[in-house]
Parts: sequence; C-alpha cells; structure tokens
Amino acid sequence: MFRKPALSTISNGSSLQGQSIGRLPSLDSKGPAQEEKVVLKKKVTFLRGVSIIIGTIIGAGIFISPKGILKNTGSVGMSLILWTVCGILSLFGALCYAELGTCIKKSGGHYTYILEAFGPLPAFVRVWVELLIIRPAATAVISLAFGRYILEPFFIQCEIPDLAIKLITAVGITVVMVLNSMSVSWSARIQIFLTFCKLVAILIIIVPGVMQLIKGETQHFKDAFAGNDANVMGLPLAFYSGMYAYSGWFYLNFVTEEVENPEKNIPLAICVSMVIVTVGYVLTNVAYFTTISPEELLNSEAVAVTFAERLMGNFSLAVPIFVALSCFGSMNGGIFAVSRMFYVASREGHLPEILSMIHVRKHTPLPAVIVLHPLTMIMLFTGDLYSLLNFLSFARWLFIGLVVVGLIYLRYKRPDMPRPFKVPLFIPALFSFTCLFMVALSLYSDPVNTGIGFAITLTGVPAYYLFIIWDKKPRWFRRLLDSVTETLQIILEVVPTENGLK
Repeated sequence: MFRKPALSTISNGSSLQGQSIGRLPSLDSKGPAQEEKVVLKKKVTFLRGVSIIIGTIIGAGIFISPKGILKNTGSVGMSLILWTVCGILSLFGALCYAELGTCIKKSGGHYTYILEAFGPLPAFVRVWVELLIIRPAATAVISLAFGRYILEPFFIQCEIPDLAIKLITAVGITVVMVLNSMSVSWSARIQIFLTFCKLVAILIIIVPGVMQLIKGETQHFKDAFAGNDANVMGLPLAFYSGMYAYSGWFYLNFVTEEVENPEKNIPLAICVSMVIVTVGYVLTNVAYFTTISPEELLNSEAVAVTFAERLMGNFSLAVPIFVALSCFGSMNGGIFAVSRMFYVASREGHLPEILSMIHVRKHTPLPAVIVLHPLTMIMLFTGDLYSLLNFLSFARWLFIGLVVVGLIYLRYKRPDMPRPFKVPLFIPALFSFTCLFMVALSLYSDPVNTGIGFAITLTGVPAYYLFIIWDKKPRWFRRLLDSVTETLQIILEVVPTENGLK
C-alpha cells in the first residue's frame, strides 16, 4: 500500500503526455486494439488558472470580517497601506512559485518543491500534516461558512440551528467532492462561474463606494492616520492577518501537470490574479470606509451586509448568497488543487498506492479526492476546528518559507536547470524572511498553541520511518494492504499510471 519512495527527479510532466499510463483496450473488435490513455489531461487553461487562484484566495473574510488589520493598526490610513503591502508581498511569494512551477513541471506544490530541494523526509512531514489535519480542518471551516450563509435568508428572524448548519455543510462538501471526482472540465467551469460571482460581489461593493467618494463622502478619510492607539506589537499581528487574507496564491502550482503551456500560463495567471485580488481588496476596504466608520466596522458581524443595508435596501438580502457562493468556490478550488498533492505524494511512494490511481473513464484522481471526505466529516462533527488551525497556522508559513529557501538553494545546487521564468534574487530572499518572521510571530504571540502545532507536525518523523523506511513489515500485513488496494481499485474503477507500476 505504501511503496518505497522513488528517487527525486525533476520531471517535464511526461507522465501527463502519454509515456506513463495505464491503458484500456478499445471496444472495437476490428483490427488492432486501439488504446486509450488513462492520464490527467491538460485541461487547465489560462482562464481556469486565474479562476483557481482568485477563487481560492477570496473566501468569506473580505465580506464578513475584514477587521483584523484595522483592529491592530488603529487607523484607516495604516490599514489601507497594510492591505497594499501584504498584497505586494504575496505577489512576491507567488512569483517565486511561478519560477518553481516553470522549472519543476510536476504537480504537488509545496510537497514537490520541498522534495526536490531537501529530500523525502521534510516533504513527507508536509504532506502528512496536510492530509491528517490541516486540509480537513480548513475545508470544514470554509464549508461551515458556506452552510451558515446559504441558510441565512431562511432564518432572518431567528438563530440558525447548529445542526442545520452542519448538515447543509456536509451536503456541500459531498457535492464538491463528487464534482471533482466526476469531471475536471466541469469542476473547472464551475470554478470560473463562482470566481465571476465573487468578482461581481466585490464590484457590487466597490461601485457604490466610488459613487460615495464622488459625492464627497470622505469624512472617514480625514486625518486617516489619527487616533492610532495600537501598540507596536499590533502591527505584526495586522501583518499576519493581511498575509492570511491573501493566502491561496500557490494553488495553481498544485496542478502544474494539468496546465496548458505552463511556462507561459503559470506566471501570467499568477500575476493577473494577484493584481486583481490586491486591487479588489484595497478598493473594497475603501468602499466600506465611505459609508461605515472604523468603530462600526469593528463592531459589525458582517461588514458587507451592514454596507449593503445602508446603500441598497432590500438588495442586501442577496449578500449572504454571494458569500455562500464565494465559500463554495474556495471549497471547490481547494479540493481540486490539494487532491493533486496527495496524488503526487502517492506517486512518489509517500502515501498509499491507491491515491495515485486515476479513474479509467473520468480521468480524475478519484481516490485522492475522496480520501478527504471521511476526514473532513470527522473534523466537522467532532473536532475543535479553530484550535487545530491555530495549532498549525505556523506550519503553513514554515513550509512556504522552506519552499522559497529551496528556490534559492536550487539556484546554486542546479545552476543549469532550465528556468523559463526567473525572478530577481531579492524577491525570494525578502519573501523567505517574511515567512520566517511569521513563524517567529506565532511563537511570540501564542507559544502554547504554536508548541502544540510543532509537536503535531513532528509526529510525521516517526511516521516516515515506520511507514516508508521500515521495509520488514510482516508478510501478512503486506498481503492485507495489497488486498485492500486491489479491492478499492475494483470498486472505484481506477488504474495506476506508469509511475505507480514501477
């Protein structure tokens, strides 16, 4: 079920181009049997790439509670500056990933780049924590927001029951996973539609805000830097909130092997997406301040609803629907991308073999998609989701920082590696420092939860030696795992690629 890890080699994505695949005989009995290649197709175009990035970055936060930055900066002016700075720094990180995505043409994102630069142990630890805790908890959190806001129009006069939220959330998670299991094209098309809905929702806020500015509603921008009562420690916390709001720019690198013309489309999609998100976030906050005072924004439970109620009347009832669609888009984009990390980790021998198999007709990594379903359901109904995410928030920045340090390391370790897109060295240096700063901030501001998260992460080390390195497992255990793999393969109708057969 687990295989010895393959030697790390930089691939040109040949497993996607027909050299590595399970094959099915043609039903045509006349003449030589034709063979259909069972592979992940290159179906992610430039537009679909943009929709993956924008659709996963923009969740519910910008509509509901974009107040972490304002709370910790203490002034309108500083909050807008920090939104801009965080967007630029996130663009720097995205550009680093664009270079890695064009010179290491393998899917898997963080996992793949850590594997190539630093070897199998840190890569395994990364995917171990992602599979068992981070991704199920993160999916459950954004799905709960979807469940709450899709039900809100039906419970205007009363509180929404928690059980109703969890049940509709479970339905939403199941629909997303079925969609990603059935068709790459349809999940990508729906992602484009949902991204369009998010941008429309942002424009619904920005356009009235601009009209308010034209009318002279600038009272909250006068003395924009006055009243700053935040202490010095507040600025790093505001910075942390801002960087978290932009997280998601790395998801296109999880599906590199499925991107058409990755040398061109990955950097272009990343740049276009980050500019759109940064401009959208800054202008949305400007629009809020044309109508809502800083104090009202901090006290509001749903800022976009408060804004819409003041300027649009009954149309504000549509805001929860847009928020729910936004959350659904984040769910869809996240599952679409992260399932490829599990697929690649299995292909490298770091996860059960079944996860690297592809459906014979749908050409989707079906097992890698549905493996998240039971884990997410367990988190949804039994886990303390927010504590788990707090425990492991530092892990995100630690591993992203490690990836960008790996970019610098590969510049010296493999100077002759083809790099169709190359960023100036100061960009990865600055961004890796930013990530280390985020980790240090986690340790300083919340040492207990960060320590627990660090301990959870370290469980990946003994797991690596137990599941991957130790090859003297009992024969009965090996037979059991092989039997389980074969049974699941028959039930799910999946076959391995050539990499899985090696």
